[in-house]
Amino acid sequence: MRTLLFLSQVYVPDPASVGQHMADAAEAMARRGWRVVVFTSRSGYDDPRQEYPTSETLRGVEIRRFRWCSGGKRSLAARVIGQLFFVAQSAFWGLFVSGLRGLVFTTIPQISALAVLPIHWLRGCPLFLWVMDLNPDQAVASGHFSSDSWMVRALDALNRIVLRRAATVVALDRFMAERLALKAPIRGRVRVLPPWPHEDSLAPVEKPDNPFVARHGLHDKFVFMYSGNHSLAHPIETFLDAARELRTEPTLMFVFVGGGLRKREVDRLVQNERLPNVLSLPYQPLDAIRFSLSAADVHLVSMGDAMVGCVHPCKIYGAMALGKPLLLLGPERCHAAEIISTYRIGKRVGHGDRSGMVLALRTLAATDSKELRAMGERSARAIRDEFSLLRLRQAFCDEVDMAFADSSRPA
Repeated sequence: MRTLLFLSQVYVPDPASVGQHMADAAEAMARRGWRVVVFTSRSGYDDPRQEYPTSETLRGVEIRRFRWCSGGKRSLAARVIGQLFFVAQSAFWGLFVSGLRGLVFTTIPQISALAVLPIHWLRGCPLFLWVMDLNPDQAVASGHFSSDSWMVRALDALNRIVLRRAATVVALDRFMAERLALKAPIRGRVRVLPPWPHEDSLAPVEKPDNPFVARHGLHDKFVFMYSGNHSLAHPIETFLDAARELRTEPTLMFVFVGGGLRKREVDRLVQNERLPNVLSLPYQPLDAIRFSLSAADVHLVSMGDAMVGCVHPCKIYGAMALGKPLLLLGPERCHAAEIISTYRIGKRVGHGDRSGMVLALRTLAATDSKELRAMGERSARAIRDEFSLLRLRQAFCDEVDMAFADSSRPA
């Protein structure tokens, strides 16, 4: 039977967005008649104390989870060690997958090339690269590494090899595609497909009927919510500075949901300054995400100035699917800013502009409810017309089918 191998360090039921998108694609390919095998980590991506079954079949997809592949995000060393264990086990076991026709992989982990290239060379199977983020560009832009360090040069060299060898490369936005094109001649093989919202898990829930709102006492609050990965690529200082300034306005509430290294900044603010208008919560289960996302009146999004093309603001699509306005903290020239401007669904403020952020927050909170609802309706319409799960997932799977159409014989 023709087999596709999916490699991703994170996969459902882990709540990280990358794993959820990989699961959507893997399950869709299984429905198209492929045998789909997934290699992933047994431990949680954000919380390594969480463990999942070593092997199981979920919705037609065979999942094999490896040990020691996630050290969480407590340190760079822990992350690198987990990645090395994952790519070593994936490279070895990938050599024995029967009927292998193609390999679909992401940039999670960043050193995934060390796993896919041996399989590609020894099994002769085509490669399909789904670029979720771009490293070492992201690490250099964040100031963690110098552009001329040996680690950066080595990882960039691996990326260039993979880009040249891949049958298809999927970038999440045009800015990312532009960065990739500077690394290797991918014209004709690169596709721009944004990540889809998990619409099957999303449905608007009004505040009076929302258990998340009741649990956290948000009925009489105007809620600004940042939900998802609080990564180094998405600075939130200006949000937090504004929250400090607005601490005496009791109707305004800032809710930060999720994990990541920058979540520590929120937790320190809550613990040390005891701001009454800031609430910090962990990731919510996928089957309950509609309650937390629906609790927001406006969703907060951040994009680091230097991160354009390195990462993609995936969180905007879930908020838009629920019909919510957006407030972007980031540069004017980026994918999120283009969406907000094109569909007229929110505002943008630059990093460090504390007074501008406070003004934007107060203006949105004071906006007539009909206008806020109209912004939300435009958000939801954009998802239906341009960014729906059905449309984007089908386009993605069509690309996978085409990439491996010429691979007529199992490797």
